[in-house]
Amino acid sequence: MAPIRRLVLDVLKPHSPSTVEVAREVADAAGVAGVNATLLETDREVQNLRLVVEGEAVDADEVERRVRDLGGTVHSVDEVVAGEELVAYRNQPQDPSPS
Repeated sequence: MAPIRRLVLDVLKPHSPSTVEVAREVADAAGVAGVNATLLETDREVQNLRLVVEGEAVDADEVERRVRDLGGTVHSVDEVVAGEELVAYRNQPQDPSPS
């Protein structure tokens, strides 16, 4: 099976644990070399994060389990890069133009 190199998740989480704690916990998952956690939105009770997870062979199930164990919910899997190489994203003709 082809290894997962990058996983981009839209995550909804409570205010606690912090974004730093979530990133560190996900970074400890099998096959993960690094995590970028970006706060997209916050409201009274929850925060919305984008998690970009990269590694040689990311264990997607473990990443999602760690998010759940921290009280979060994976809303969507927005990108998956799998295979022997990390493929850089290139805009496609059908992509929306930046405003």
